Order: sequence, then structure tokens, then C-alpha cells
Amino acid sequence: MDSPTPVLEQTRDDLLAEIQSHDGERREILDPATGEVVGHAPVHTVDDLERAVARAKAAQPSWAALGHERRSELLMQAADAIDAEAEALARILSREQGKPLNGPNARFEVGGASGWLRAAAATPLEAEVVFDDGETHAELQYRPIGVVGAIGPWNWPQMITVWQVGPALRMGNTVVVKPSEYTPLSVLALIAVINRVLPEGVVEIVSGGREIGAALSSHPAVGKVMFTGSTATGKAIIRSSADTVKRLTLELGGNDAGIVLPDVDPKAIAEGLFWGAFINTGQTCAALKRLYVHDRVYDAVCEALVEVAGAMPMGVGLDEANVLGPLQNRQQFDIVDRLVESAKASGARVLLGGEPDREQPGHFYPTTLVADIDNASPLVQEEQFGPALPIIRYHDVDEAIALANDVEVGLGASVWAADRDEARRVAARIEAGTVWINSHGTIHPMVPFGGAKQSGYGLEFGVEGLKALGVPQVING
Repeated sequence: MDSPTPVLEQTRDDLLAEIQSHDGERREILDPATGEVVGHAPVHTVDDLERAVARAKAAQPSWAALGHERRSELLMQAADAIDAEAEALARILSREQGKPLNGPNARFEVGGASGWLRAAAATPLEAEVVFDDGETHAELQYRPIGVVGAIGPWNWPQMITVWQVGPALRMGNTVVVKPSEYTPLSVLALIAVINRVLPEGVVEIVSGGREIGAALSSHPAVGKVMFTGSTATGKAIIRSSADTVKRLTLELGGNDAGIVLPDVDPKAIAEGLFWGAFINTGQTCAALKRLYVHDRVYDAVCEALVEVAGAMPMGVGLDEANVLGPLQNRQQFDIVDRLVESAKASGARVLLGGEPDREQPGHFYPTTLVADIDNASPLVQEEQFGPALPIIRYHDVDEAIALANDVEVGLGASVWAADRDEARRVAARIEAGTVWINSHGTIHPMVPFGGAKQSGYGLEFGVEGLKALGVPQVING
């Protein structure tokens, strides 16, 4: 019997050919694992954006008029279309972003995209009677905003695009998507598949650089912008959206802390700690990025983490054996490299990794664990967004909570303990949008997610996520 691989590769190539048909300028997209050319992404202009917004604006009234039930049916069909092309989408994603096919990576992400789209379609949002005394009847409902701008990141490009697009469409809006310039092919392919089902103009996509994002976030016909990315870019979007008083949902940078209490079994939590920190090779906003461990279990936790981390294979994503991949771009590699080198220079102890091959074609940074590090180290205070975890020793829980809170961001955090009641008491004192108990970064389409402090504002997922994509209206009388 012939190997199925040529068929899968042909399906992937057909989808790439479909999204690369553009008469204007195109640019090479390189595989971060090998440096090879993955494909050529269109470079759209601000004029292209204007036309896309105009098409989305024209399509919005008829899309809204379909009603929730029919829109949900079409979104379910779009999820079916994603499932039908799942392997091709995963292979494009793996080559462009770098993440392996297996583990919580490319195939997982494509499955998450269809799953979250189904959740947005299936979640009910009924009008709410907020007051009724027999004379006055006040009812709260949600109307479409109009056109939503969706500006996505390069770390989870397909799944986060669906987090933005799915609820926006469910609520009767149309969407203009602007993918990261690092991973446009993955999102172009996803939208091409979705648009095989949806009416013309309902989802538009414009691929380009920062000028496209700036024009989208200031466009007078765009009623809301959803953005996932750095805090610095989020602040720029706030400024550029101010003149048109746009609604915003911003999921910005994080520097998530984990606190390990002294009653844990180090071996029992080691794998959970590892994936909390190193999912997507550490390139996740809500990954565990600072680990505070009580002195009583510090050495045992370090030892257990080294054992788990040292067994996780890293390499080219299309190799089925790998579960960790390269950093997506050289800029991110250089950030991680700088932070680890600063930790080493300060006298911190490298337990694993920390010695990258800087001459190789791929952006591979080895899985790195750094112990006996001062909390003031840049590796602790700055978001590394890569496979390097600082492990800080503490003696008192109040001290650990104070250190965890002593940053400007607050996306997520975690508490690890055998006593869940004590873990919850500690969690309630942490300044973060989500605090997990004995896990880190696990999300569910029905559980609201959003940040505190400079990690942004607004909620995604579930009923609260749907409400954020509508204009609240009270019918009173």
C-alpha cells in the first residue's frame, strides 16, 4: 500500500496554492526550524484594507439578519470544514510557526480552532429581564457592533484567530482579520477554509505589516478591535482607537508566576509544571514564566523538573517524534538568549540547557532550567516567551505572594499544593486574571479568560465572551 504522506503533502500544497494567488507583491515565509521557504504571503496595502472593510461593512446587515440560529448553523459547518482540512492546516502551521505536529501543538491547535468555533456557535445568550415590577419591564439584550477588527499573534495563530472571529460572527458582526506578519499563511489557510462555507464578505483577511494593523485599529468603520499580543502594541492600539471610541478586547503580555507550597509531592507535579511552562516551547502568553518554590521542597522540585524536561524531544515539527520546536523568529531567540546569559553572568545555576547552537539554521533554543536565581534578574522580571524557566527559592508564603504580584502584568498564575483549600486561599491573594490550582494555562471555551493590570482588559470565551462582541441595549417599557 502506498504511503499516505504524498496525499497529505499534496493537500497541503493545494491549500497553499489557493492562498498564494495574489497579483500584487508577495514575500517569502521561512520555516523557523530549517530556514527553508514555506510559501509566499501576499503583502496587502492600506488600499486593500479599505476595500476589505467596505466589503465587510456591506455584508454585515444581511449576516445579522440571518439570526442567531442560522448563523450558528453556518459556523458549525465552518467547523466541519476545518476538521475536513485538519491535517493540511496542521502541516502548514507546523512549517510556518515551527511547532511540532504532536503533543499540545499543531494538530492540537487545529482541533482547538474547530472546537472553539463550535462552542461559540452553541453557547446560548438569551435576553435578560433585569427589572419587572408589573409596571416597568426592562430587558437587556445585545445587538451587533458592526465590523470587528481581529489582530492576531504568531504563537497560536489559528486558534486565537478563531477566539476572535467565532464569537464576533455568532453575534452578527462581520470581521476583518489581520494576521501576524510572521505567520500569515496559517491564518490565510484557515480563513480560506472557513470562507468555503460563509457568505461573501463576512470574513475578510488582509495580510501585511504594522501599517495595516494601525490602519485597522483607527478605521472609522470598525466598531471594535480584538488584539492578542504585546503590551506595547496594545497601548498603541488604545491610542489609535481613541478618536473613534472603539470597543476593545486586549489580551496582552504576561509574566505568569507559579507558587509551589511546601506540602507537594515534587514528582507528582513535575510534568504539570513542565507543560505549564514549556507548552508551545514557552511561546504562550499565559505560560508559567516564574516558578517560586518553597525551600523545603526546592531541591526535589528542581530534580524532578530536570528529569521530565530532559526527556522531551525537540526538533523539526514534521518529525512525529518531537514535542518541542524552535522559537518562531530570530528576534525571540535573541531575547531568550540575552535573558539566560544575564542570569548566568549573575551567578545563577543552570540545571539544564542554556547553551544554544547560535550558528544553526533553525531558531532552536534548548530547554533550559535556571535555579538559585535572584528575583531581580531580568530572566525573572522580563517576559522571556521561550523555553527558559527561572526557579526562585522562597521561605515564607507571604514573601512568595508579594514577589508574584510585584510586576506590572497579571494574565495568569498558579498555586501547587496538596491542600486545595490552602491553595485557594493563596490564589485569592494573587493579582491575575486567572489563577489555576495544580495546573497552569488550561483553558475551556465556557470559562471566561482575560488579564489584570497591564495584561489587558475584556473577557473572551463563553457567555461573557459573546457579550463582549455585542452592544448592550436595554428595552425599557
